[in-house]
Amino acid sequence: MTDLFGNRDEIVPSRKVSGRVIGLFEALDRDFVTSPTDSLELTFDGIVGDFHAGQTRRSGGREPWYPRGTEMRNERHLSILSADELDEIAAGMSLPQLKAEWIGGNMVISGIPSLSMLPPRSLMFFEGGVTLKVDGQNAPCKIAGRSIASHAGTPDETTTALDFVRVSKHSRGIVAWVEKPGIIRAGEKVDIRIPEQWIYRV
Repeated sequence: MTDLFGNRDEIVPSRKVSGRVIGLFEALDRDFVTSPTDSLELTFDGIVGDFHAGQTRRSGGREPWYPRGTEMRNERHLSILSADELDEIAAGMSLPQLKAEWIGGNMVISGIPSLSMLPPRSLMFFEGGVTLKVDGQNAPCKIAGRSIASHAGTPDETTTALDFVRVSKHSRGIVAWVEKPGIIRAGEKVDIRIPEQWIYRV
């Protein structure tokens, strides 16, 4: 297959990778900051009782094509993070640690290289029977950065927030929605089916 300029498009075949759930978190209060839990109960609305649960949500700064507050499909049921990427972000911000809870993480996974680069439509099959579908990267924001400043006790909230946005670009994790509900428990294996990929050049 060639594009309009005669260049051949590269098509990367589908494949599978596997990792493990090493942390689960939920936000049962009216705030995005999460707390550790041993399991997550998932329905087609997301995590039961969670801050981000629901079939729909209100648009925000990530959707400039809609007036802010427009009701839209909720594709952000879960925020999923990589243990390695959290460590890399912390090092880049000169912090001793960066906890998933501080930035609203619902799940931390180990064993998946460059988890934040998983493409949309990737399917996550959990050992207990749950399936999640990846929507895409979770873009970093200053709200999460300010939460880091508050929890880490950094002296300048604004600088910390801006540092987070800069350092965590393309490594802040992914968001996913529930395709097959059930219960996910800490320690479960997860098999990820990555779809065939290509670059659409027009």
